[in-house]
Amino acid sequence: MRDSLKKSFPTMRSATSWHPGKLLSGARIRQLQRASYNLKVTLLCGFVTILVLRGTIGAGKFGTPAQDFKEIKEHLQHVHSHRKEPNRVLAGMEDTKENPKETEVDEEESNPKTPYTLGPKIVDWDKQRKDWLISHPESTKTTNGKPRTLLVTGSQPSACDNPVGDHYLLKSIKNKIDYCRLHDIEIFYNMAHLDKEMAGYWAKLPLLRKLMLSHPEVEWFWWMDSDAMFTDMVFELPMEKYKDYNFILHGWDELVYNQRNWIGLNTGSFLIRNCQWSLDIMDAWAPMGPKGKIREEAGRILTKNLAGRPEFEADDQSALVYLLITQKGQWAEKVFLESSYYLHGYWVILVDKYEEMMEKYHPGLGDDRWPFVTHFVGCKPCGKFGDYPVERCLKQMERAFNFADNQVLQMYGFRHRGLEAARVKRIRNDTARPLEVQDELNLLHPIFKSSAFTANL
Repeated sequence: MRDSLKKSFPTMRSATSWHPGKLLSGARIRQLQRASYNLKVTLLCGFVTILVLRGTIGAGKFGTPAQDFKEIKEHLQHVHSHRKEPNRVLAGMEDTKENPKETEVDEEESNPKTPYTLGPKIVDWDKQRKDWLISHPESTKTTNGKPRTLLVTGSQPSACDNPVGDHYLLKSIKNKIDYCRLHDIEIFYNMAHLDKEMAGYWAKLPLLRKLMLSHPEVEWFWWMDSDAMFTDMVFELPMEKYKDYNFILHGWDELVYNQRNWIGLNTGSFLIRNCQWSLDIMDAWAPMGPKGKIREEAGRILTKNLAGRPEFEADDQSALVYLLITQKGQWAEKVFLESSYYLHGYWVILVDKYEEMMEKYHPGLGDDRWPFVTHFVGCKPCGKFGDYPVERCLKQMERAFNFADNQVLQMYGFRHRGLEAARVKRIRNDTARPLEVQDELNLLHPIFKSSAFTANL
């Protein structure tokens, strides 16, 4: 019995030789040690946090732990609520976008059986406008003596799908502002869909009509797409050439009237006169534009009747070609298809030649030697999909912008280090007699502006 008890309980000798490692593995011991260490660190961080918060928001009304805890809780709730604020603002914006009934007049859906119209029929606009101009004789004056012109452009109301697209929209409007400032042209930038039925290609028509009727003082409205840039800052439109016409587009009579080609003209950059004729042709042009069944069916008609046109919904350019072909006798006499300079220049055939142009030619030509407008047709810098790779489009848009911007910067003694470089370099030293300095392109103090200023003294 005594021997069995000795075997059941450890003796003093066996107790002194006992070690926890015999009951717990080495891995388990290390795990417990890490847990203990983490607990200590957590408690220390919590203590430091309390000290920081006490220093930030005070020690409480009476400095008691309960009051401290209450104030810390309120402080954290306040910070958390501020972090949520932007989300609430964005949510509010979304609610406004999705629920516009409180501020928007309901629009009727287009009836495919009823021809679409841009607005009430007007038949005496020329008389209305003439009477208004007689009573406001000062409204038509410009510093260069040319007809008052308004450049109209714009972009979608929402942000670009491609984030970098917004940056290039900014460059595009900066480019247009520069040209308009140099040539005494006003500019209107639109970011609203005035008619939800006429979205996409067709948005320009309701906008131009609205501006035409709202600004009788303007003689010419110049539409330019957001993906088009001025690349000749010196060239001026030969407005005297168009005195007998109402509609000026880049194109060729042969391609439109004889070959019936859907790209015989381009509607990315055109001028239209403020007159009754223009209202009438827009009324005849617009019925193919309403989105949905009307636009889809019209697209099939256009593809069937126009050479080379792919199968897709009706676009404003094809519709205009079709209108001029089928109603040539009514409209062609007042339409001028311009091809002596690039009112629209297809970027693919131009952008790789900029360096050669800079070596051989000079601004002011406007044609293939130095294009007036470079239009990035098929590029969608603001969208996700286009006819060309986005990287290629953005690279060439950067080159086009800098090609034009050099003509502006040289007025102030700078230019870009290269057509693909945003950085600039000095090309002329400053002087103590700056008014005697003349830029090489004569854009800083053009003759027509200085002569008009002198005449008013």
